[in-house]
Amino acid sequence: MTAPPGSRTSARRQERHGRRTRRTRRIRRAVVVAVVLSALGSWLVLSRPSAGAPAGAAVSASATGPADGADTATAHATQDASNTSDAADAAGAALDAALGALGGHFAVAVTDPGSGASAVRGEDAFVTASIVKVDILAALLLRGDGVLTAAQKAAAELMIEQSDNAAASTLFEAVGGASGLDAANAVFGLTGTVAGTDGFWGLTETTAADQARLLRVVFTEDSPLGPASRAYLAELMGLVADGQDWGVSAADQGGAVRLKNGWLPRDGTGLWVVNSIGRIEYGGRSLLVSVLSDGSASEEAGIALVESVASAAVRAFADATQ
Repeated sequence: MTAPPGSRTSARRQERHGRRTRRTRRIRRAVVVAVVLSALGSWLVLSRPSAGAPAGAAVSASATGPADGADTATAHATQDASNTSDAADAAGAALDAALGALGGHFAVAVTDPGSGASAVRGEDAFVTASIVKVDILAALLLRGDGVLTAAQKAAAELMIEQSDNAAASTLFEAVGGASGLDAANAVFGLTGTVAGTDGFWGLTETTAADQARLLRVVFTEDSPLGPASRAYLAELMGLVADGQDWGVSAADQGGAVRLKNGWLPRDGTGLWVVNSIGRIEYGGRSLLVSVLSDGSASEEAGIALVESVASAAVRAFADATQ
């Protein structure tokens, strides 16, 4: 992070504000989610693939022709779902074994969009810090149907590549603030994310599972964003400044990482939130990885924890799902 609201002074203000507004945010988000899901329910049903199907695939009896084709399609879908469930169980067990010895408070999600396999360890909610900037830009692209003004593009570049906070505040306001981000997240399918209020976007709360879903919105066709919007977001995430490209990149083997990191000291404890989300290459596969953490004694310790978690989780996931 650069200037306020990522500074220590702003962190203290955000900490105090977060404690005052937590209950209000939960109530507001519940209302927003109910309204948006009601309005967009048909889109969600039609666009989201069935369990076990790869991104972009649709399992439909009518697509196979007559009744016997429908039965075959159903049988294949059932088998695919069973295989995916088995893979998820194996991957989850592998992550538990690989991460059990690591100390610290963290959560991690790894997804292979090619096969549909995924695993999540940790259900707690964490403050996003600057990883929410990916969410803000995705929401802006959704709101504008992929069209940004020249000023918005300039701000987006600063926000993602340099983690500029003033640019993030400008674009957070452009999406409608907390209510606008919550509305977009309902469309994205994020069920455990609550936007920070009164401009305190860095205090947005999220889960590793929701960040895995957000990465699917950015990097797969299982998304309400169009191809051009997804490509634009991915491009910016590949241009993150030197010195800000740590995190999930520790697990990469391909050299074409797309990521965004977040780091924030908490005034109440003096401890650090350190998060990293992105797409990496490992064992010839593209994997989506999100690591959230808090409670580290320093920024450096938080980065070391996130990188250790990412490396161990990706290795275990790849071994279990190859």
